[in-house]
Amino acid sequence: MTVEGSTEVPATLRRDLEAVLMVVDQPVSEYELARTLRVPVAVVVETLESLSREYTDQERGFDLRAVADGWRVYTRPECADIVEHFLKEGQEVRLTQAALETMAVVAYRQPVSRGRVSAVRGVNCDGVMRTLVLRGLIEEAGHDPESGALLYRTTSYFLERLGLRSLDELPDLAPFLPDDIEGLDDTGEHT
Repeated sequence: MTVEGSTEVPATLRRDLEAVLMVVDQPVSEYELARTLRVPVAVVVETLESLSREYTDQERGFDLRAVADGWRVYTRPECADIVEHFLKEGQEVRLTQAALETMAVVAYRQPVSRGRVSAVRGVNCDGVMRTLVLRGLIEEAGHDPESGALLYRTTSYFLERLGLRSLDELPDLAPFLPDDIEGLDDTGEHT
């Protein structure tokens, strides 16, 4: 199949678009997708629209939507209650190691921004932070006066789940830190 003359469209385009859209945590533009996949923007738009119609026609639990900043996979509105219940009330579902590490950073550094948590952990924590908010373990705590970034803190539910009366009862981290802590910055890099 060719579009606008001699541009060959990869047979794997639909698959590749789905793979990228399943891992992004923010909408991604048609231009960025086209650049990444090395196909014309018009082909990307046509394929995205086709995928979106297909998901709707098949009544999938997710939806592919164009929003102001680009395209992203979302939970269908009619599935929102069950997803929220699963994330918030599903106590049999344990927190992942990433969620536990992220929650620890928030607990010991609060109030803290997502960017700061990501810097401390060394990986993007946006998805994990959303999960912790949905589960009621962390919450928004205003904005950083310097950067304007949204800040997060632990909730009373966090204290309840850990069996603590206050954050003062959190264990001291000093015994778990390396001896050479003087030469490390907040991201764990030597200065």
